[in-house]
Amino acid sequence: MLFRCNILALVGGGPHPQYPPNKVMIWDDHQSRCIGELSFRSNVRSVRLRRDRIVVVLEQKVYVYNFADLKLLHQIETIANPKGLCAVSQQTSSLVLVCPGLQKGQVRVEHYASKRTKFIMAHDSRIACFALTPDGHLLATASSKGTLVRVYNTIDGTLLQEVRRGADRAEIYSLAFSSTAQWLAVSSDKGTVHVFSLKVNSASAGNDKPRSASDPNLAVTQSSTSLSFIRGVLPKYFNSECFYRCQFDTVNGGEMTQLEYHNFLKPEEAF
Repeated sequence: MLFRCNILALVGGGPHPQYPPNKVMIWDDHQSRCIGELSFRSNVRSVRLRRDRIVVVLEQKVYVYNFADLKLLHQIETIANPKGLCAVSQQTSSLVLVCPGLQKGQVRVEHYASKRTKFIMAHDSRIACFALTPDGHLLATASSKGTLVRVYNTIDGTLLQEVRRGADRAEIYSLAFSSTAQWLAVSSDKGTVHVFSLKVNSASAGNDKPRSASDPNLAVTQSSTSLSFIRGVLPKYFNSECFYRCQFDTVNGGEMTQLEYHNFLKPEEAF
């Protein structure tokens, strides 16, 4: 669905699909009819919509179309992408597209306004999931291991922050930034949703001067904590100095209930 309007992109699926799985049908729900159609030689893996663009993801290709006349504007080759991983910024002032690169663990960032392409080696393992902020300045990535989530500046590929979901492997289902990029939510097959506080600013990230992500002197942005003197001993999970465990009602929803809180520096405050 294009935001909350009457335009939808439909792709057939299941044992008896209404539409072929290799076609994208542009449906106008106000008129109750298809107003456009895109056909491909292989099955469509996913579709992303903007007010001015339609992005169609195949197993090893990404196609970018102009929404108004369905004219093909760009096509990108990717590594095998069965999940149809792709993210597109939603602010009209900037068009940023992220998709897998041609190497394992690599993501490709297209900045269409400045006509620049940036490749980021985000992980050693294959990419499992990623997400963009609405302005396209920040990118969150997770690998097939599912233990770490990394946040990058899409302009220069700088690693800005790294957070740990857990120590054991997990399949990351989705990543989502809050509208202000203050929080990052991570859901996985462990039946949990982790919400991390981000120490980076999306607006300032877009104004940073380019720096190389491979610069050995580049340190991951982390707030200075009282545990910094043993940073090489404790996992990065402890950088926040505290731990919360909460639960939420999967049936009725609503606010989460806090079950546990531990301050690593003041054990007496734990309850």
